Amino acid sequence: MPESYYRFLSLAKAIQGLPVLPLLDPVEERLLNALAALWADGGEVTVLQAMKCAPGASPSTVQRRLRSLEEKGLVTHGDKPGDQRAKRVQPTPLAMEYFAALSRCMDEAIRRT
Repeated sequence: MPESYYRFLSLAKAIQGLPVLPLLDPVEERLLNALAALWADGGEVTVLQAMKCAPGASPSTVQRRLRSLEEKGLVTHGDKPGDQRAKRVQPTPLAMEYFAALSRCMDEAIRRT
């Protein structure tokens, strides 16, 4: 039922304009969504794994986008316990709020169809 999907896209676009959530460019949005899928699988995500989440983007582009997501308050970087060479990427409470808002959009889109 494509109507639900169209409605979801419309609602998702509306929440992206809210002042409490930072604006994301398409690469940031795609990267954050890919990271969310990895986090949902219960995995700890390293910067190296994050670089593989954006096919077609160079490692330096992904690194810049990770830095931008961190500046926007959506992710944090930190040392991986037990391995100081590896850096892990974690969602912040703001990222969890962003995902929750998108979840509400999906629920609303399905409920309206």
